Amino acid sequence: MTRGDDLAPGGDDLAPGGDDLAPGGDDLAPGGDDLAPRGGGRTGEAILVEGKARPRGRFPHLRRAGDLVFVSGTSSRRPDGTFAGAGADAMGVTDLDIREQTRAVIENISDLLEAAGGGLADVVNVTAYLVSMNDFGGYNEVYGEYFDETGPARTTVAVHQLPHPHLLIEISCVAHIPQPTRTGKEAGA
Repeated sequence: MTRGDDLAPGGDDLAPGGDDLAPGGDDLAPGGDDLAPRGGGRTGEAILVEGKARPRGRFPHLRRAGDLVFVSGTSSRRPDGTFAGAGADAMGVTDLDIREQTRAVIENISDLLEAAGGGLADVVNVTAYLVSMNDFGGYNEVYGEYFDETGPARTTVAVHQLPHPHLLIEISCVAHIPQPTRTGKEAGA
């Protein structure tokens, strides 16, 4: 796990072929462990998780604010830049699988939450972005393998496109993961 001072271009929310940040347009101050924005303080800890696909922009995989952990939009992208649930034949015809992509997205989120000391059982809110509502059935089927009616609140919306043409789905979420209790000595008492 790496803290936010290691943020570099490389994630899932920029369109192919470019960096949407204008020079000096980001709000992160360089070099700070707490990623303070220019001109003020920031609450919580920004976390980049080693071994996961690096964000394609200047943002962390996760941000902790007290006992809440916010997971940035996550796709099926692997660390090597390929996508689970996306392939092409010798003629270049693509085969995109919403079930495989949904499973990979949820597993990626599980890995990210584990790095913050939690897991999928800690998720309290999910927002899913589908490129086509025609994929809702396959997405919902796989989602049901991980969560049921006692799980997180959920919103699913259709979007015009995601950052890569092979992506069918992206999910962001919020988890409640209580911070470890610190003893008086650790807390500086």
